[in-house]
Amino acid sequence: MIKGKTKSGFEFEVPKKMLDNYELVENLSELESNPLLLTKIVVQILGKKQSEDLKDFLRDEDGIVPVTKMEKEVTEILSYREETKNY
Repeated sequence: MIKGKTKSGFEFEVPKKMLDNYELVENLSELESNPLLLTKIVVQILGKKQSEDLKDFLRDEDGIVPVTKMEKEVTEILSYREETKNY
């Protein structure tokens, strides 16, 4: 289990086996041409409960979850420490 905290303060746990997931790699490789895959990637990495927690964490005063903030958080989670970089 990889545990961490993003710069914005979101605490997360990612099972190491999720980073050794071929379907995650497929989705990441297609993300640039299909930005809608971000929703699937977030759930693949964090699971349903944590992905909902992250959305609530990022939600602004109008109830909107900014895509730019979600992208930033996911990028930070994926690059968190050396543990995730090696997968």
